[in-house]
Amino acid sequence: MTRIERSLLAIFCAAALTIAAGSARAERIKDLASIAGVRTNQLVGYGIVVGLDGSGDQTTQTPFTVQSMISMLSAMGVNMPPGQSLQLKNVAAVMVTASLPPFARAGQPIDVTVSSIGNAKSLKGGTLILTPMKGADGQIYAMAQGNVAVVGAGASGAGSKVTVNHLSVGRIAAGATVEREVPMPLGQGEYVNLELNATDFGTAQRMVEAINAVVPGAAAAADGRQIRVRAPSTPDERVSFIGRLESIDVTPVRQAAKVIVNSRTGSVVMNQSVLIETCAVAHGSLSVSVSTENAVSQPGALSAGQTARVANAQIEIKQEGGALMNVKGGANLADVVKALNSLGANPQDLIAILQAMKSAGALRAELEII
Repeated sequence: MTRIERSLLAIFCAAALTIAAGSARAERIKDLASIAGVRTNQLVGYGIVVGLDGSGDQTTQTPFTVQSMISMLSAMGVNMPPGQSLQLKNVAAVMVTASLPPFARAGQPIDVTVSSIGNAKSLKGGTLILTPMKGADGQIYAMAQGNVAVVGAGASGAGSKVTVNHLSVGRIAAGATVEREVPMPLGQGEYVNLELNATDFGTAQRMVEAINAVVPGAAAAADGRQIRVRAPSTPDERVSFIGRLESIDVTPVRQAAKVIVNSRTGSVVMNQSVLIETCAVAHGSLSVSVSTENAVSQPGALSAGQTARVANAQIEIKQEGGALMNVKGGANLADVVKALNSLGANPQDLIAILQAMKSAGALRAELEII
């Protein structure tokens, strides 16, 4: 048995033992990291959808749709008279997007998304005409064509309109065929690089230890995100090695304490590392109301006075719901947020209170507002 075969067998046995142990928090390397260089590539193209039931672009407002149709007809041998104005109702200009998966081969079908860029009312029932799909380098990597599937419906009449779901975006399953392959070397030289999904020095250290426990001396951390692993040189052995490598279980370290606040919805999400120190929180709202009542001042008879308009201003100051809440150290932030909501704190008040707790040092976590 060669050294490579012994290493592969050791990886397989270690993965099996780890699965049998059933660690509650352990995760596979496949879920924590990806192989450097193994990535998807975005494709985009400009096309024309035909066959619409009168729901296409209004050509007077989208001249590029007419230009595209004239160019397409000219390429097919149909020459339009100069200055000819086309009144099209069943045609829509669209952008076609797709993701080219890693190791895609010529002839492989991929899904595409078709989105209207004009003022078409609906793409339902339309057919996408042959559209080249280009990458960031301007090269054509796929060709798209097919019937657009739109999940939705709409109807209008007598000034009323009913729409279910979005009608200006559709999808074509297996609607594009790969024409050009993207070179994607699996590693460089004798090494394969693992890239963590999130930078974490502790998790990187544990991943290196887990790999070296199976294949001694094979892994080394380049930084908090990338790990270099010595792998077999032949493609078949390298693919088998990576497949077993991804099955190794690693227990990641606890993430940094963080609180995420959505300022639009008022929702608060936190991880298990968040700590609350002892503090007191007072919540109340001060409202000032100013109202003006216009009146008329009428002078007495024979007083030689003049009728005048008088504005009577009334100012009212109101203090609502002043409450003091004591928070003991080690309390759960979820309970604190629940208590603040019970006091009548709205989303903006909640954000302000959490920011104040952070400034006071009572909130031991990173506060991020989105």
